[in-house]
Amino acid sequence: MKTIAEQMSFYAAYHQDGRNKATHFIGVPAIMLSLFIPLAWLRVDLGGYAVTAAMVFAAVVLIYYFLLDVPLALAMLIITSILVFVGHKIADLGAVQGWTWFAVLFVGGWILQLVGHVFEGRKPALADNLFQIFVAPIFLAAEVFFALGYKPHLHREVQRRAVQLSRAQSVDSSISFERTSSKSGASGSRSA
Repeated sequence: MKTIAEQMSFYAAYHQDGRNKATHFIGVPAIMLSLFIPLAWLRVDLGGYAVTAAMVFAAVVLIYYFLLDVPLALAMLIITSILVFVGHKIADLGAVQGWTWFAVLFVGGWILQLVGHVFEGRKPALADNLFQIFVAPIFLAAEVFFALGYKPHLHREVQRRAVQLSRAQSVDSSISFERTSSKSGASGSRSA
């Protein structure tokens, strides 16, 4: 398993613009909440206590976060618990309202994030690594920690690695562009 610095630096390389980060602070929790609504309808009774798929899914992701970083995972435990609770409350409103909230939150959350990536001028990280969907929430929690002055060593390490990744990706992109340009130029000169 990659370290938290490795996981977050890949994500950070795609999220350097402050406006992009701001859209993610709304979009990511909105998408998380949207997913907890239909998952709240999938229930099993265990000894008189209802366990939902939302709870199980959240628990699995939180275990992963605890393996990465305990303080950040504790913050995510609080945030995720609130989102699961709200998701259950919305699910209790019934199917019509539940699916309406799901659609608004899910679609709205993704639109916000895509707008953020227009500001960033880069595609979303999940386009290159789908697992980044799970890194996004803990990355945002870390951004709050960093802004408050906590975990400065992790912050420096994530930024250092993100800059290196961005440079490497820029070099790869320019090499690909040059190859594509030279191929199209060569074929264009043959047809002239």
